[in-house]
Amino acid sequence: MSVVTPSFGALLKTPLDELHVELGARMVPFAGYAMPVSYPAGILAEHRHCRTAAALFDVSHMGQLRLRGDDAGRALETLVPVDVLGLTVGKQRYGFFTNASGGIVDDLMITRRESDLFLIVNASCKATDIEHLSIHIGHRCTVQPLAEHALLALQGPLAAKALAQLNRDVAMLSFMAGGFYTLAAAHCFVTRSGYTGEDGFEISVPAADAESLARALLAQPEVKPAGLGARDTLRLEAGLCLYGHDIDANTTPVEAELAWAIQSARRAGGARAGGYPGARVIDDQLTSGVTNKRIGLVGLERTPVREGTKLNDARGHSVGHVTSGTLGPSIGLPIAMAYVAANHALVNHEVYAQVRGKKLPMRVSRMPFHPHRYFRA
Repeated sequence: MSVVTPSFGALLKTPLDELHVELGARMVPFAGYAMPVSYPAGILAEHRHCRTAAALFDVSHMGQLRLRGDDAGRALETLVPVDVLGLTVGKQRYGFFTNASGGIVDDLMITRRESDLFLIVNASCKATDIEHLSIHIGHRCTVQPLAEHALLALQGPLAAKALAQLNRDVAMLSFMAGGFYTLAAAHCFVTRSGYTGEDGFEISVPAADAESLARALLAQPEVKPAGLGARDTLRLEAGLCLYGHDIDANTTPVEAELAWAIQSARRAGGARAGGYPGARVIDDQLTSGVTNKRIGLVGLERTPVREGTKLNDARGHSVGHVTSGTLGPSIGLPIAMAYVAANHALVNHEVYAQVRGKKLPMRVSRMPFHPHRYFRA
């Protein structure tokens, strides 16, 4: 098969670029990289394969870094409202950097390892995140970007079976836990996590070994490649936020319904309350509530709604806007995430999406839209 790869000029490549071309990927610019949006089977097939078997995603554009030093955990707590000190070795937590108004500067994953803290941040934010860390806590710990590492995500109900063919010990990991493993002769750090709502793993691998590891995984009968398109529909069905769309510097964790990620030790009255940017704003919102909040919506008609779509009430008054939307492949209905006025956020309440001059009825729904199937030992 002959594949023509478009020229993206100065865009960066991942270590799997040649493999993507060999597999017939349709490449698109994303966060400064040339990334696969889909493969010949198409987004729908990739989505369904992840829900039923195992899909391999190249997420090497994400930022990986480590914080080293005895004071690293306490220093990081000055930038995030997360209980970092309470993390035991091998355990992982979701968190976010905040600004002075309580807005989310970026969201990230934090894992405690034996000799450091391992962080994964969003591709579009990694340069500013590294600068942010260096400026504010670089005098208290070493901030070391891991630019020489690639990142693979193996997701789906058969992911553990496939990965165990390379090292059976990985099957012992539980959700939000990690450890070092040898996979296809590569020394990797693996966490049982991901962003699809399915069981799965994220694998930090030296860039020089990334292609051989990807080929070893794709050689397993359960595994097929998947791109950014399926990753987006999967995470939306799972009710998971995409930075720059569903959360940003103007939305707080409370408005985004992410207060569950702020542990009691970091809240007002807790052992290490506050001390991070916007703490007073966030604590006030935790006590008093918010005027707008993130919700899930299910369409009552077949037309999907997209990001930016305006939402009105039955009288035509504006109540909010859509931040992500698609036709959910697993549930066969239009789904969306949106921010609406709090008095319109009750489950089963109806709002109306304004699409090409039509009023499309949508019902407020609990999330996730598709059940999470994480492995908890």
